[in-house]
Amino acid sequence: MIGFLVAGLIIGALARLVKPGRQNLGLLATLGLGLVGSVIGGTIASLLGTGDIFELNILGFIAAVVASVLLIGVAEALVGRRSG
Repeated sequence: MIGFLVAGLIIGALARLVKPGRQNLGLLATLGLGLVGSVIGGTIASLLGTGDIFELNILGFIAAVVASVLLIGVAEALVGRRSG
């Protein structure tokens, strides 16, 4: 469980580094989006037959970072819509 949280935080942080611009997201939002992205990436890797959902592999990791970048964009759009 702790490894899953650490992986989610790392994936969320990498996604924030990959996405250009400044994101107004805190540590918990980064962790949450990284966790959701890692589940999505694991699901995609599992569907492609490269391993289990919670198994760390390179395809799942890349898919998780891409999913997290997309989720950060969605979160920014939702926060921007509320404050604007």
